[in-house]
Amino acid sequence: MEVLSQLATGFGAALSPVNLGMAALGALLGTLVGVLPGLGPTAAIAILFPLTTVLAPAPAIIMLAGRGPRAAEGASGGGPGAVTPVV
Repeated sequence: MEVLSQLATGFGAALSPVNLGMAALGALLGTLVGVLPGLGPTAAIAILFPLTTVLAPAPAIIMLAGRGPRAAEGASGGGPGAVTPVV
């Protein structure tokens, strides 16, 4: 039963409004970086890293994790509004 209480504590921390906001901010910034030509997920982490140095550890990691799929989608050329297939 201790495992379930620890799991509930982890979900409670991850689903707090601050951490959900950081995940949304990471996804938004990851999308903005991902649509720029030549910048991908690695560049998104490099650009977002200075923002995470002033945050607590959990929100910082959640923000960096939130950027991943968005930046990869934009960098692959398959994101919304991509001109790669058109050209």
